[in-house]
Amino acid sequence: MANTSEKILMDDSQLEAVLQRLASQVAERQGSDGAYKIVGIHTRGVPIAKRLAALLKSPEPIGILDINLYRDDLSTVADMPVVKETVLPFPVDGARVLLVDDVLYTGRTVRAALDALFDLGRPKKVELLALVDRGGREIPLQADLCGKTMQVPDDEVVKVRLKETDGQDQVVIAKL
Repeated sequence: MANTSEKILMDDSQLEAVLQRLASQVAERQGSDGAYKIVGIHTRGVPIAKRLAALLKSPEPIGILDINLYRDDLSTVADMPVVKETVLPFPVDGARVLLVDDVLYTGRTVRAALDALFDLGRPKKVELLALVDRGGREIPLQADLCGKTMQVPDDEVVKVRLKETDGQDQVVIAKL
């Protein structure tokens, strides 16, 4: 439940509608190039990727990518990083990869994800899907598909809450 210092951007039904729209856009983009290999970035990119795959009725399992050891800001994020499992149930070489994350901000997470992905093979093409693009890029990256784009001041944070990780579906903005 959002506290009084939070502003709700998407409630559960709005979040579901955004995911439906993104799934439709993914389906249109797949076209004759074949299906994407969907890869979710730990933590909240994974359930978003799973939901997209379900909406697309994809028969293939999604990939799960942990980027903790690839972060250039690791010392500012945590004293002891928790390394999670990376699982790619398909070859990366020559694949058309759809990288999925919850919030695109500085671009550092995506940069780390690309480094991790390219250590595992050489995809034909990588495209990025972000649920929310909050602006504030430090690295020149942009999402190919995005659920919501907005400019959020640096003293605020976008929090994506998902049933799978947080017990509810909601996207909020909160003061730091």
